[in-house]
Amino acid sequence: MAAITLDPIGRVHSPRIEAKDDFWGDVISVIELDSTRFTPESVLGLTDFSHILVVFHLDRVPDDSVVSSASHPRNNPDWPRVGIFAQRKKHRPNRLGVSICELLQVDGLKLKVKALDAIEGTPVLDIKPYVREFEPDPAQVRQPQWMTELMRDYFS
Repeated sequence: MAAITLDPIGRVHSPRIEAKDDFWGDVISVIELDSTRFTPESVLGLTDFSHILVVFHLDRVPDDSVVSSASHPRNNPDWPRVGIFAQRKKHRPNRLGVSICELLQVDGLKLKVKALDAIEGTPVLDIKPYVREFEPDPAQVRQPQWMTELMRDYFS
């Protein structure tokens, strides 16, 4: 397959400088868009949405720690061994992160957000408004119990 080249549209400014697994719920960050590529017109209308979907590059994950096989999530032997595509660990083949976070404020090219699980300096690749019609009915979504346990403190 041919390589894909992406240019960041901005960077995350966050009080968190380490990629720890939990307690992202109260983290307030700012996504600063690249002013050489964008103007405030690029975010026109975004304030009409309460949440945004952010795609970012997990750039601090070393190449040699990327996995493509199965493992116990968080190395917890109480949880089943599952493949990389059945979990959300940061050591992914393309090191992409995707988060839905609350949009608190738009100030020019600075987007103030809550609960974005990206650390200081993380390159942002795309931003989309969160639209509930794109999501399945929550009553129809199923997931294994181990994932519910794993996520218990993620956003607390």
